[in-house]
Amino acid sequence: MKGQLVLASASPRRRELLASVGISCAVVPSGIPEDPLDGETPRAHVIRLSIAKARDVAAKPEVTGRWFLGSDTIVVRDGEFLGKPKDRQEAFAMLRFLSGRSHQVVSGYAVHDRESGETRSGAVATEVLFRALSDAEIEGYLDTGEPFDKAGAYAIQGIGAFMVRAIHGSYTNVVGLPLCEVVELLEELGAARLFTVLPPKPAGTP
Repeated sequence: MKGQLVLASASPRRRELLASVGISCAVVPSGIPEDPLDGETPRAHVIRLSIAKARDVAAKPEVTGRWFLGSDTIVVRDGEFLGKPKDRQEAFAMLRFLSGRSHQVVSGYAVHDRESGETRSGAVATEVLFRALSDAEIEGYLDTGEPFDKAGAYAIQGIGAFMVRAIHGSYTNVVGLPLCEVVELLEELGAARLFTVLPPKPAGTP
């Protein structure tokens, strides 16, 4: 469909978040490498990848759609980037590193409008505080299999909620997509007709 939204991500969590506010989308994952560049800040990293993912999928002539949404999420503690763990050992090390401490979850988002050629982007950071975790608790969590495709090796919306003492900022950002900001951006780009739950804003509404 020419006027549809295409999510340039394989993340089921992002698709579910969009669906929760009535936005349906096609899903076409991007194959853009996610390694950080030397000296890249967390915000610059997630915005760069979000833009690259959206434009990568939009450049595929076989993919139909008008708006292309790219997003990337990382966990940062003391300046160290934590992406998805490569194996159980790395997942354990990540959770031990986060135990009893606060960290930031930084998500970038970008929407590319294929019709106008415009790309708009941004990033949101949320502070998350973990309680202290025992090795047995970490091993038990790893046994569930939940951590292995998650940035920072945990899912706040799943079993991993037991580790989270507090958050400051956007909850949906920690899940993987800052929904408030993405909806605002889609509205600004004229994509309000994608929404089946939210009514369109009246003309002149800020």
